[in-house]
Amino acid sequence: MATATSMTFTVQGLHCTGCADTLGSALRNLDGVIRARVDYETGQMEVRFDPDRVSEDDVRERIRDSGFEPD
Repeated sequence: MATATSMTFTVQGLHCTGCADTLGSALRNLDGVIRARVDYETGQMEVRFDPDRVSEDDVRERIRDSGFEPD
């Protein structure tokens, strides 16, 4: 495994804990994501992932597919 990469995203469209739970689950189910923490109050999301298995673009696409917009 390559060194894990951590990234922080500002996510538009998070309105409640349900939104945060939905997005966090969607990301944790993406192969290569090690950890996803979502804070709907700040709109911040921290994702730790294995760059050999998943790319930043894959993470951004999963965010969009879940109905949110990453900045």
